[in-house]
Amino acid sequence: MISKNKIKQIHLLETKKGRKVEGLFIAEGPKVTGDLLAIYEAQSIYATKEWLEKNIHTYKTAKEIVEVSEDELRKISMLQHPQQVLALFSIEDKKPEINNLSKKLCIALDGVQDPGNLGTIIRVADWFGITDIFCSYDTADVYNPKVIQATMGSIARVNVYYTDLKKIVNGLPNDFPVYGTSLDGQNIYEQVLSDKGLIIMGNEGNGISQPIMEKITNKLLIPNYPPERETADSLNVAIATAIVCSEFRRKCNK
Repeated sequence: MISKNKIKQIHLLETKKGRKVEGLFIAEGPKVTGDLLAIYEAQSIYATKEWLEKNIHTYKTAKEIVEVSEDELRKISMLQHPQQVLALFSIEDKKPEINNLSKKLCIALDGVQDPGNLGTIIRVADWFGITDIFCSYDTADVYNPKVIQATMGSIARVNVYYTDLKKIVNGLPNDFPVYGTSLDGQNIYEQVLSDKGLIIMGNEGNGISQPIMEKITNKLLIPNYPPERETADSLNVAIATAIVCSEFRRKCNK
């Protein structure tokens, strides 16, 4: 049986304050938990007998392993439909390394606030081989359970840093390309793109903030089609990120 205090402690991790106090975050389901266990050691695992028997080789180093019933799992889960396993992992305080940034293609997020968008962007980055994302301090918390679930395990392979984006950009070499999407940008499909650079994506409603926009050296536009047709005002930031990353990889891998 899981005690009421333990249930309360786990549910505290749903809040940013609770995660900061405990130094832990939640991962749920076989996919997300499995990908994290392949790289990180879990603090605690709460799982059904079926999952524990099937995955015994993956969680041996966990500090706490608790077999739970489906009913107990529902009591601690953040999901509408719990999926066999919930695990707690330690939060890492990752420090951005500007030297590494200047040698590859990276993403920066300026005020992306929706957890689902952030999680999807992390998944997109993983798909296109981008391993570092730099977030402004007002971007959604990467350890929010909704973000973790939306990454579908990609959080295990992508580094997410919170930092002052202006300082990051100012610390880059003068000839290092800084890309950003903008309605007054150049058609992305007609531009020469680099296999190294920083791609900045902005807030869902306001786009890239003015201080950061001033640092962009290459403004890019994802054009609607056909250009004369009335369409939606904008693209979802996660979808726009996927389009931009796809075009970079398509052009730079020829």
